[in-house]
Amino acid sequence: MNGPASLLRIVQDPLWLPHRYDPGHDALHFRAVSREQHRAATFLTDEYLGPAEPVVLRRRDVMAAMPGTAPLHFIFHSAFCCSTVLARAFDVPGVAMGLKEPVLLNDLVGWQHRGGTAAQIAPVLDAALDLLARPFALGEAVIIKPSNVTNGLAPGMMTMRPEARGLLLHCPLRVYLASIVKKGMTGRLWVRDLLVKQLREGLHNFGFSGEDYLGQTDLQVAAMGWLAQHALFTTMIRHFPGRLRSIDSEALMADPRAAMTALAVLYGVKVDAAAIVAGPAFTTHSKFGNDFNRSDRAAEVRNATDGHADEIEKVAIWTEAVAQAADVPMVLPAALLG
Repeated sequence: MNGPASLLRIVQDPLWLPHRYDPGHDALHFRAVSREQHRAATFLTDEYLGPAEPVVLRRRDVMAAMPGTAPLHFIFHSAFCCSTVLARAFDVPGVAMGLKEPVLLNDLVGWQHRGGTAAQIAPVLDAALDLLARPFALGEAVIIKPSNVTNGLAPGMMTMRPEARGLLLHCPLRVYLASIVKKGMTGRLWVRDLLVKQLREGLHNFGFSGEDYLGQTDLQVAAMGWLAQHALFTTMIRHFPGRLRSIDSEALMADPRAAMTALAVLYGVKVDAAAIVAGPAFTTHSKFGNDFNRSDRAAEVRNATDGHADEIEKVAIWTEAVAQAADVPMVLPAALLG
């Protein structure tokens, strides 16, 4: 950096994305990301944004130069449930911008898993939310879709931003399990990695030991990860009355126009729901860019279920019994669509 003028230019320009956090040096890494790059990237990761040399700034210097922030809201999700579709849908210049899984928040979870304490992480999380809420244009709101691995921080985010509203988005269990099956070994490894992270955060209160989980099938482990997120979402709805709404992916895609209309009310923004539903967010694949609609998605789920229907059904029935014993509802309250 070349002095205060350069620091001010970066901190006050929302095109400079706060990308990573280094707890060893209490430093933030920024990289330039245009709105077009945001739009094109599936997630805000190096894999999708491409390589770039970051600008590294001390957190205390950054926060001393902070400009005003935009209204901030959230899409919390349990994965494979059309959350990227919704984040893309809120890319409406002059109205809102959706941020798709900023790595900065993942870094704080990684720090927590390496021993970072709540007292250490809280001020950095607060700073991260401020930096992510710099509006791209005057009057815009910012809608953050964090990665589902950051769900353990979601209650903290809602507490720090009392004006924020959030959507709790999820798949029905059987659809979620079909999504894991579709991804083959990658999906099965992913659910076990998620389980490890959730166990570190104390999100599993179902009476199973580590040895029990080792003895479960991949889809049982997947189901327990899904149920842990359902339990967390249920608790959040109770702790933040009136500020959270829930919907599952099938209800969202069955009536996307009604869902977008209701979400706009929740977030306090004005959008043309019909135009958004007819646009690329809902008519192209969120990860590959090809034409992709509700029927295509349903066919994907059906194809993934082929050959695994018996296992999926047995695991679903078993999970329903676990949920009943743990007093976790299989259908979340606070529905977005009445």
